[in-house]
Amino acid sequence: MNRRTCIIRLAACAVAAHASFAATSAFADDPQVVKIGFVGPLTGPVARVGKDLQYGAQLAIDEENAKHPTVAGKPVKFVLDVQDDQADPRVAIQVAQKLVDDGVVGVIGHYNSGCSIPASTVYHNANVAMITPGSTNPQLTKQGYKNVFRTMGHDGVGGVVAGHFVVEQIKAKRIGIIDDRTAFGQGLADAFEKGVKEANGNIVDREFTNDKAVDFRAILTSLKAKNVDVIFFGGLDEQGAMLVKQMRSLGMATQLFGAGALKSNAFLQIAGPSGERTQDLEPGPALDKLPAAQDFGRRYKVRFNQDVELYAPFAYDAALAMLKAIHDANSLDRQRIVDSLAKVSIPGVTGKITFDPYGDLIKPPYTLFEVQQGQWKSIKTVGGGG
Repeated sequence: MNRRTCIIRLAACAVAAHASFAATSAFADDPQVVKIGFVGPLTGPVARVGKDLQYGAQLAIDEENAKHPTVAGKPVKFVLDVQDDQADPRVAIQVAQKLVDDGVVGVIGHYNSGCSIPASTVYHNANVAMITPGSTNPQLTKQGYKNVFRTMGHDGVGGVVAGHFVVEQIKAKRIGIIDDRTAFGQGLADAFEKGVKEANGNIVDREFTNDKAVDFRAILTSLKAKNVDVIFFGGLDEQGAMLVKQMRSLGMATQLFGAGALKSNAFLQIAGPSGERTQDLEPGPALDKLPAAQDFGRRYKVRFNQDVELYAPFAYDAALAMLKAIHDANSLDRQRIVDSLAKVSIPGVTGKITFDPYGDLIKPPYTLFEVQQGQWKSIKTVGGGG
C-alpha cells in the first residue's frame, strides 16, 4: 500500500466515523415522546363537544412543543393520545385502561360525569393524574382520590347558586324541574332544588326524562297545567333546545333556565333564532369579555378553522395545568406528577387554576348568559377571585 492510498483510506475512515458520530448524536438528541391522554365523546350526539374539548387540549400541546420543552434536562415531545368514550360509562372504563396501558403520564377528560366517575377509579389505581374539563357532578371529587382534578366549578356549588338566582333575582313564584337522569343532569337538578329551598322558593313539580328522549310534550303539558313560570332543565344543550321549541308549540310563556350545559351554538341552531326567555348559568367567567379568552378564540380558529363550540378553553387550561405539573415535578413519574398537580397555580384562559385538597377549583366563578337576538350574551358573573 503506497502512502497516497493510506491517506485516502484514513480520510474515508474519518468521514465515516464523523457521519456515524453525527447520526448517533442526532439520535441521542431526538426528543422523547411523552403521551398525555385525551378522552371524551368523539362520536354520538355530543361528539361536537368532544371534538371541541380535544382541540382545546391539542392547542395547548402544540404551543408547548413549539417551545422545545425538556424534562429532567432531556428534550421531550408531548403527544395527545386520543380516545373516544362514546359518552358510555362502560366504554369509558375500557378506554381508561387502554390509556393506562399506553403509558400516558396524565389524562385530560372525561366530559360526561357518568363516564368520569367510573373511569377515575382506573386512573386512581394506576396513579395517573386526571383533569376533567367538563364533568361537574360533585361525587367525582368526593371519592377522595388524590389524582382527580377539574377546571370548572362543580354542580354542588353551581346548582345551588342557580337555585338562589331563580328565586332571588328572577323572582320566580312557581318553579318546575326536569332532569335527564344522568349523573350530570340529576345531580345538577338536585343541587338546584337545594338552592331553591334555601332561598324559600316554591317548586310545584319535578319531572324526569332520559338523555335519548326527543318528545317532551307530555311533561311540558303537565307543567303548563301547573302554571309554572320557570322550568329548570338538568341536561344537555340539544335536548334543552328541543324543550324550547316544544314549549313554543304549546304556547308556553315559561322561561327555561339551565346551569352549565345549554350555552352552545347547537342550542341556537335547534331552538331557532329567538330562543326566547332562555338563560343559562355557566361555570367560568364571561369569556366573551376577557382579552385572554378572545385571543385564545383567535388562535383556536387559526389552528382548527372553526370557532370554539363550548368548553375548549377549559380543556386548554386542563392541559396547561398538566404540563405545568410535569415541568414542576421535572419528572415523568406518574405519582410525582399527581403530587405536583395538587400544588399548581397558573393564570388560565378561564381564570386562575388552583385546586383545593379535593381537586376542585378554589372559588370558581359562574356567569349568567341569556339568549338575545339569536345570540348568547353574558349578563353577570358571580363568585370567583380564587
